[in-house]
Amino acid sequence: MKVGIIGSGNIGGTLAGLLVQAGHEVVIANSRGPESLGALVGKLGSKASAAAATEAARLGEVVIEAIPFGKLQALPRAELKGKVLITAGNYYPGRDGTIDLDGLTESEYLHRLLPETHIAKAFNTIYWEHLRDEGDTSKALAARRVVPFAASDARAESVARQLIEELGFGPLFLGDLARVRGLSQPNDMLYNKQMTLAQAQAALAASGAQ
Repeated sequence: MKVGIIGSGNIGGTLAGLLVQAGHEVVIANSRGPESLGALVGKLGSKASAAAATEAARLGEVVIEAIPFGKLQALPRAELKGKVLITAGNYYPGRDGTIDLDGLTESEYLHRLLPETHIAKAFNTIYWEHLRDEGDTSKALAARRVVPFAASDARAESVARQLIEELGFGPLFLGDLARVRGLSQPNDMLYNKQMTLAQAQAALAASGAQ
């Protein structure tokens, strides 16, 4: 699979490396332009290339965005139409400024910006070093580090689940994009918690959230 990645910071760069290790091609972009990504692409090897964000979105069979929440308006909307977009970002008011979400979750807000895009919220609850180090495909799913996710539809759910499993994590499907509230946004129950999938499922059951 060819995966477009928009954002080359800790999460985007780490996901690029993991996806290449899993056998995928990646096309990575950032706000500074392809020429700034030479060192990263050289480190990732022949399955990686750099491009502008519009090209990464156009070329990717699946696209991951890992950019600051305050810059979501810059995503290439036309190129993302009809694509599966996995959003790994979070809204941090101290970094992103005050944004009126109009009562929506972060991922619902993104879906309103991109109504014709299939959206999944994933990889936003895990510290980048844990993402780099804690995936383990040799373990049963229940024993893997949990990655909670939500999706706008079945297509986005299927793709997100596949990638989470391929990278060695345990996928915990929360439901539609509204279901992340109180569960997987910053400081929520499952945010940056080093739990296995089984432990997360038990915590949700005990809380009555699942």
